[in-house]
Amino acid sequence: MNKSIVIIFLIILLLMIPVSTIAVRINKSTSEINSLSALQNDYIYYNYQDMTDLLHELENQYSDIMSLESMGVTYEERDVWLVKLSDNVNENENEPGVLLMGAHHGNEKPSYEMMIFFIKHMVENYGKPNTDDDGDGEINEDPIDGKDNDNDGQTDEDPSEDRVRDAIDNTQIFTFPMMNPDGVECGEDGTRKNCNPKEGQTRNFGVDLNRNYGYKWELYDLFPALYGDQWTSNPESWNYRGEHPFSEVETTAIKNVVEANDVKISLSYHTYGEFIAYPWTHNSGITPDEDLFVSIGEGISDINNYYLYRGQSHIIPRPGGTIGTSENWLYGEQGVLSFLIELCKERVPTHPSIVYRYCITHVGVNLYVCERAPDVVKNINPDVKIRSFALSMLQRLIPR
Repeated sequence: MNKSIVIIFLIILLLMIPVSTIAVRINKSTSEINSLSALQNDYIYYNYQDMTDLLHELENQYSDIMSLESMGVTYEERDVWLVKLSDNVNENENEPGVLLMGAHHGNEKPSYEMMIFFIKHMVENYGKPNTDDDGDGEINEDPIDGKDNDNDGQTDEDPSEDRVRDAIDNTQIFTFPMMNPDGVECGEDGTRKNCNPKEGQTRNFGVDLNRNYGYKWELYDLFPALYGDQWTSNPESWNYRGEHPFSEVETTAIKNVVEANDVKISLSYHTYGEFIAYPWTHNSGITPDEDLFVSIGEGISDINNYYLYRGQSHIIPRPGGTIGTSENWLYGEQGVLSFLIELCKERVPTHPSIVYRYCITHVGVNLYVCERAPDVVKNINPDVKIRSFALSMLQRLIPR
């Protein structure tokens, strides 16, 4: 009788446990995922505080290769964290910089989850000897490149520790895992904008951070219809650009880091759509560095199998599109080879195996762009380079 009472009590206790406490969060390592496809519970995404606690823990544990710095405090008093990864992390070395950004939009959770995964993967594997992760007697034979290199029916199951060391030893990696923490923490699902109230707003508070960067804002006055000025200038719109370029703490944080460091290449993660894009976002023209954009873009696509949108070679670029993006400012003003990657087929996948797959795949993408960063040469002012390119295109039209 007593035994039956104990069993009943344990069953009642189990039923009282909230579902959220038994849902799944991936251990951000690459060694415990083989059984994920069998798991049925929804994945738990990080929130701001959990991420902050983790980043402090990692910095304490791996302070020789990781630093953590607040680059500003948001309207709701959260830090915009910058994580730097480098072998001489407290020095500004003569090495190419790589900028990685997640969660410009707070409701795009995979964009920051992947960044947290990447940071943890890098610091945990940097000092780890080359390891036979899949137990087949070979080492590093199936790195994270989206391919089944050893023909065993699996992909990316034996990632290379040497690639991690090479990236940290030979580049300076600047990561903003959660650009928009206030947006992430707004309600259960997050919100696109940054929650910083503006004059004229009674709902949808804040600014769309990826419309707040300062490049070609004068085009709003020249072609208001083509650039959706009726939405981007409307404080109530989800795409509201703000009062002026870099009006927000979050975008100013990016500006300050880029202007103070030799950043060569950048990736900005969003959801969703499974595609890759690069400048220009405000017209149909091709860039002066089109061949390099395409080469690196195709390399990214080979890893994640996403569609690469290419520039269109119109002699006279057709206006229209999006102004104020990080991609346009980074390239047009700073000469940074800048890419946007839209993760996933849905905004917030919840199956653990899907979350793991996009996270581990884009560890490979990030490592790849670190390897390509030395190919980017910024030896002249970008605006001069663009004008020179435009002149060369014009000269083709002049009869000789």
